Amino acid sequence: MKSWLIVMLACVSFAAPAERIKDLTEISGVRPNQLVGYGLVVGLNGTGDSTNQAPFTVQSFRNMLLGFGVDVSSNMNPQLKNVAAVAIHAELPPFAKPGQTIDITVSSLGNAKSLRGGVLLMAPLKGADGQVYAVAQGNLVVSGFGAEGADGSKITVNVPTVGSIPGGASVEQAVSNPFSSAPTLTFNLHRYDFTTAMRVTDVINKTFGPHTAVTLDGGSIQVTPPQDTSERVVFMATLENLDVSPGRAAARVIINSRTGTIVIGQDVRVSPAAVSHGNLTVSISENPTVSQPGPLSGGQTTVVPKSNIQVNEENKRMFLFKAGTSLDDIVRAVNRVGVAPGDLMAILEALKAAGALQAEIQVI
Repeated sequence: MKSWLIVMLACVSFAAPAERIKDLTEISGVRPNQLVGYGLVVGLNGTGDSTNQAPFTVQSFRNMLLGFGVDVSSNMNPQLKNVAAVAIHAELPPFAKPGQTIDITVSSLGNAKSLRGGVLLMAPLKGADGQVYAVAQGNLVVSGFGAEGADGSKITVNVPTVGSIPGGASVEQAVSNPFSSAPTLTFNLHRYDFTTAMRVTDVINKTFGPHTAVTLDGGSIQVTPPQDTSERVVFMATLENLDVSPGRAAARVIINSRTGTIVIGQDVRVSPAAVSHGNLTVSISENPTVSQPGPLSGGQTTVVPKSNIQVNEENKRMFLFKAGTSLDDIVRAVNRVGVAPGDLMAILEALKAAGALQAEIQVI
């Protein structure tokens, strides 16, 4: 039987601890943007792409040389064991300005064995709109490595075909956002909750005056900041550090089917219900015996099958959940009658099906 781990969230009678608005929300439109590019890594120690299996590497190499005025005829087939075609991706943070640097990740596209020791040549990084927002170049940092023997044996640690370049791309173009010019700013909660949205609105209005913030729905608050840019920055610095007590999360039971972990929220309640749970185990074992004929009987020695069947039924008592049973009562009840932690999942699912469990069951 798979062993399960039950995590019980502590039941507390006081309000949830206060959190800053900057930890509960994010400004709509002020977000990072994904960049992607294509380039060549050179300087590899014979671990680059194979010419036969990665023809696009040769094509890219020829196009690069043509850009530098080097004519490579089409009948030439260079063996580029020290070159690899790679994909480059990065995340452009909000408010990034031209000249600033960002980290990039480089991944092999062909059949290169390792990118260790390679150098990425200048490659443009484009956004979803097809425009170039950064240019990447630099020495790769590869954590993985591999070794191969003459007899075909090999060993690989981590992933040698993926590397990174800290600060490897220079920002060439800034991405516009609504912070400086928009007449209003919308704050989106990380987790929608009408109670939290109302409390955030109340705290902002008490600090900056009535009608500064308006609740749009359970996940968004619209704020009217000062129109002057410098004043807007001071306004936001004050606003994001205001403390708010978020609303309590909805009653939920989380079941991790991979690790066997069950997490039960503190607000889970059970309506009146009677539960009976037991296991019936049937064990069948084979113990073949040898049948030996008597002396001078002319018979043959044979193997005679012999089966043993055992039935074991656990004596599990029925237990009762009263109205408003809390998380602590649930755990105490199942432990009192000897229900294994793994059986608790079946009991919770049965209670949910019967309409007695006032919580959402989520399997991840």
